[in-house]
Amino acid sequence: MKRFYRTVHLDQSAQGWRVLLDARAIKTPAGAAQAVPTRALAQALAAEWADQGDVIDPARFVLRDLADYAIDAITPDPAAARATLAGFAETDTLCYRADADTALAAHQLSLWDPLVIAAETRFGVKFERVAGVIHRAQPDQTLARLRAKLDDFDPFTLAALHVLTSLSASLILGLAALEPAAPLAELWHAANLEELWQADLWGKEPAAEARRARRHADFLTAARFAALVRGDDYPIQSATAFAT
Repeated sequence: MKRFYRTVHLDQSAQGWRVLLDARAIKTPAGAAQAVPTRALAQALAAEWADQGDVIDPARFVLRDLADYAIDAITPDPAAARATLAGFAETDTLCYRADADTALAAHQLSLWDPLVIAAETRFGVKFERVAGVIHRAQPDQTLARLRAKLDDFDPFTLAALHVLTSLSASLILGLAALEPAAPLAELWHAANLEELWQADLWGKEPAAEARRARRHADFLTAARFAALVRGDDYPIQSATAFAT
């Protein structure tokens, strides 16, 4: 699709911050107003539009896609999103370890346990660790506290958390990635520990490496989106100026 607009502006309304293309407000695929909660996020969305060339590349709208997901998929039923996220806590990857007395189990203990302990301290919960793949239920109090934490999040934060948690298969890691100044490289390494362990043993496979790189980019995008929702991140403006 050829670029169909000349100017990109920001506007604040009762619904929130909006991006205007030639004074026309953007809508989501479902036809809702694309209004976001912070100026920081709106600026980043505007930069995606301003940075497009003569031909629009949809793949470069990574933040816009997350905003649309928050508005069209999460906002109508945030309880369903919270229930899905709570399900990850019941089988969190960081709680399922290799058989005891193996090198992998020792590696998991050294890398994963500090993250689990940090979550236990932050949320006042206790996670059951399991050796092997046999399911062990997490304490009811732990699940109740985590559900209560999820109730604190708006649809935009829930959208980011859903991506972070799905990619890492861990609510512990997803919640940690929401924290300001989160150690994202460490968290992503923890999420991929077993894959990386296998790659070190048997060699790297190009297709798997490419897939992990794409997922890593999506993880970083979701973490940035969450920061923008908090209003923490004012990214460098596009080379193509836009007005506020």
